[in-house]
Amino acid sequence: MITLYGISNCDTMRKAGKWLDSQDIEWVLHDYRKQGLDLDLAETLVSVFGIEDLINKRGTTWRKLVPELQQKLTDPALAPQLIMSYPALIKRPIAFTGSRDWLIGYDQLLTLAS
Repeated sequence: MITLYGISNCDTMRKAGKWLDSQDIEWVLHDYRKQGLDLDLAETLVSVFGIEDLINKRGTTWRKLVPELQQKLTDPALAPQLIMSYPALIKRPIAFTGSRDWLIGYDQLLTLAS
């Protein structure tokens, strides 16, 4: 079973869920806004993907952040706390596949079909 991490009202998340269903891949959603984002998961995401790949700098949440917070997000030691406060900063979707570890973004999710 795949765990899909993100925000349920995100269009890309809906698209990812529909694609997984069309491939008969079992999955469960972990919505950061409803189920939270704890420090352990935040640190894991930063460690696995790195800041540059993890943070969505094209989104509204990033653009609304004050420059001081944007700068702090470049520090791997500070980033986990900040993404816990602003989970919409995380690129979506993120999938944990168990056997194939972590994937980020819709395009990487499509590799599950191969």
